[in-house]
Amino acid sequence: MRLLPLSLTLLVAAFLGLAVTWFAVSTSRGLDSVRSGAWVGWPRSGTVKADPYARAAVARSGELPLELADGLVFLAREDDKGRPLDGRCETRIVGILPQARLWTLTVMDDGGNLIANDARRYGFTSAEMIYDTDGAIDVRLSPRARPGNWLPTGARPRLQVALRLYDAPFSFASSGGHEAVPLPRILQEACP
Repeated sequence: MRLLPLSLTLLVAAFLGLAVTWFAVSTSRGLDSVRSGAWVGWPRSGTVKADPYARAAVARSGELPLELADGLVFLAREDDKGRPLDGRCETRIVGILPQARLWTLTVMDDGGNLIANDARRYGFTSAEMIYDTDGAIDVRLSPRARPGNWLPTGARPRLQVALRLYDAPFSFASSGGHEAVPLPRILQEACP
């Protein structure tokens, strides 16, 4: 008689443990993160010091993370006010980037896939950008074409933006989730 409740308890515990593990690995890139405004980066995800959740997320996604000495990826899924990035809105990424040998800025859907568009424009590199006179960037994300530094969003309801800084001379040795170097602001200006 006691065997049935015990086996049911073990079955529920195993199910809940697997479900929580799947959720943690599929919704997070690790615990060791740095934040700068709306941007979040995981400086140790490509190192031997990566936490177990970061290792599991990398193994699950199949991506090849950057070693900290090579570069760092920052992702933004929301604007500076905490609202999710919406491809139906007019969004601007404005500001000065930290020193780096090379950087790229890419807009993707919520799953991390490039957004198909007729312009075949998926992102910018530091060599392609039209800079302001003070060296700042001003990139517009919009479903409709815009003059200047424009990236199409395909009117997707959820977006994410990846900023990759290659060979950047800063360290996150003691970041522990603290504020990182200043990165450009993300501002949603007009939504339907």
